[in-house]
Amino acid sequence: MPTKKKAQQREPHQLPAGRHGLTREFVVNNQRERILNAVANVASVAGYSAMSVEDIIATAGVSRRTFYDHFKSKDDAFLAEYDIIASKLFESVSAAYDPEASLADRAQTCLEAVVDYFVSEPAYADMCIVEVLAAGPVAIERRDNSVQALSGLIDQAVQELPKRGRPPALTSQAVVGGIYEVIYSRVLRGKLEELPELVPDLLYTLLLPYLGTDVAAAAQKKARRRVKKPAAPAKKK
Repeated sequence: MPTKKKAQQREPHQLPAGRHGLTREFVVNNQRERILNAVANVASVAGYSAMSVEDIIATAGVSRRTFYDHFKSKDDAFLAEYDIIASKLFESVSAAYDPEASLADRAQTCLEAVVDYFVSEPAYADMCIVEVLAAGPVAIERRDNSVQALSGLIDQAVQELPKRGRPPALTSQAVVGGIYEVIYSRVLRGKLEELPELVPDLLYTLLLPYLGTDVAAAAQKKARRRVKKPAAPAKKK
């Protein structure tokens, strides 16, 4: 007599089986959110090129049909998740931007917001900083738009400076692009935890073309006092 198969245990993020009384809207939103979270996780672990729809649905705990009810392809899902992550990043930076603070202090808090966001979400960092470059021209265009949005905050802030002597408009894109490359190198090497210690030097680089050596150096020194030192490893008994 054949033995009964043991019921498969459902993951915490999966909806209960059978009649559950949840609204259709809740179910649809839950499925979409799980798929998008899975895209970030799979892209971070496997890389965009190796990522498949099968990987995504297995991680999300949804059926193949459910995936295609929401997205046309893995590219479509990747771009949707990228837009969400980029939007949240910009919201974090915008929230840190205090128009009443000095230009140097605004630059510091915004830089810290970028670093804190990616350090707290390593999968997002992998996806938006590294894997986006492998996801094709549309994804790269989205990445470029994100860089321009962040550089736009700099352009907005420096409008208060005297126009004479202000560096060319392209400066903000060059600065943000350089910061992006520094973050990229750390994400690629799995060294995200190093980023907070780099904020003072990144701040100096950002401020130098706009405020000069003295102000940039003073802000760098001030920022170093705010850097959180990594916890020392526990001593062996």
